[in-house]
Amino acid sequence: MVRHSKPRSGSLQFWPRKRAKRIYPRVKNWPELEIPKIPGFACYKAGMLHISFIDNRKNSPTKGEEITVPVTVLDCPPLSVVGLRFYSENQNGFYVFDEIWDENIEKDKDIKRKIIVGKRKHSEKFKKIEENLDKIKKIRIIVKTNPRDSGIDKKKPEIFEIEVTGKDIKEKFDYSKGLLGKELTARDIFKEGEFVDVISISKGKGTQGPVKRFGIKIQCRKNKKKGRLIGTLGSEKPGKTPWTIAMSGQLGFQQRTEFNKKILKIGENGKEITPKAGFTGYGIVPKDYIFLQGSVPGTRKRVIILRTCIRPPKQLPTSIEIKTINSK
Repeated sequence: MVRHSKPRSGSLQFWPRKRAKRIYPRVKNWPELEIPKIPGFACYKAGMLHISFIDNRKNSPTKGEEITVPVTVLDCPPLSVVGLRFYSENQNGFYVFDEIWDENIEKDKDIKRKIIVGKRKHSEKFKKIEENLDKIKKIRIIVKTNPRDSGIDKKKPEIFEIEVTGKDIKEKFDYSKGLLGKELTARDIFKEGEFVDVISISKGKGTQGPVKRFGIKIQCRKNKKKGRLIGTLGSEKPGKTPWTIAMSGQLGFQQRTEFNKKILKIGENGKEITPKAGFTGYGIVPKDYIFLQGSVPGTRKRVIILRTCIRPPKQLPTSIEIKTINSK
């Protein structure tokens, strides 16, 4: 008789399944590009709509027809460049060689909610960095979000790093130096039709059982009081529970990355696409916004980081002409 077998239930791609360290994601890998560029941006998730447009994909079965797709609306207030951080490398890996902060940072009343701010004068530090450019391996800008310019009732900003791409370290230094103290918008970094990677913290679901957490089979009616539990914790010897046993625990609130999401539209007046009563659980999108095709991980008001594709698809970026937007 043929032995019944099947693959184990539940994915082990992300293990252990535990809560993220903070509510907005931590990006470690950035794409390698030839020219100096900022490859990332941060937005707030507002909600979802659906739009209609003419399909212009090359090999699509609906090419030339009007199709309707769901889109995620991202509220995109500008990012402020508040500092530069320079990394060197030794036998133990990368370490911070030096950093330069904006001299006007002490005038920002909101950033004091996040970090300790003092007087910063860095005219001498720029000379030190220029003299030691041969030791610098990476340059990252330190940016902060501006939640006051978004539709959420929030004051405390998020602060994180974005790596400056490029091959020549001198070009990257001159490029990042010109960004210090300025603001970046979504149009400065991305364009319509471009594919991006979406990095965010998923919606937390608390403690859940093994059926919902790993997708194991529900047992038959004769298993008294154990219909949604596993049959055994493992063998009698050795006397310990293997890590492969599906058990209850934390589900959700974990960092996830979705690759190659298409930007359908980058707009400047969010009030035109906001429903009359506002987005449920969010409110009004006041200014810049992005239409991203499909869904993204995370709940409303959560920070979503967009990154230039680290594994770009073969499909070329193409812009679309939106016919209707259902914002009722």
